[in-house]
Amino acid sequence: MNIEYTVIYEQGDSNWGAIVPDLPGCVSIGDTFEEVRANIREAIELYIEELRASGEPIPQPRHAAGSVSVPA
Repeated sequence: MNIEYTVIYEQGDSNWGAIVPDLPGCVSIGDTFEEVRANIREAIELYIEELRASGEPIPQPRHAAGSVSVPA
């Protein structure tokens, strides 16, 4: 069974960051967008692995991301 979590990506001055709002503290960085995508996937997998190992429930996704277009 797969769970799909919302990931927020942010481009910094020299790298990319990623956070998972439904998994507090689950964050990662990478030099490129592709790298941060791979890193955050691994971080999510490890986060869930730790929850399982400690008998904690796996959080269900509660966040969604979208965009809004406005005149500029």
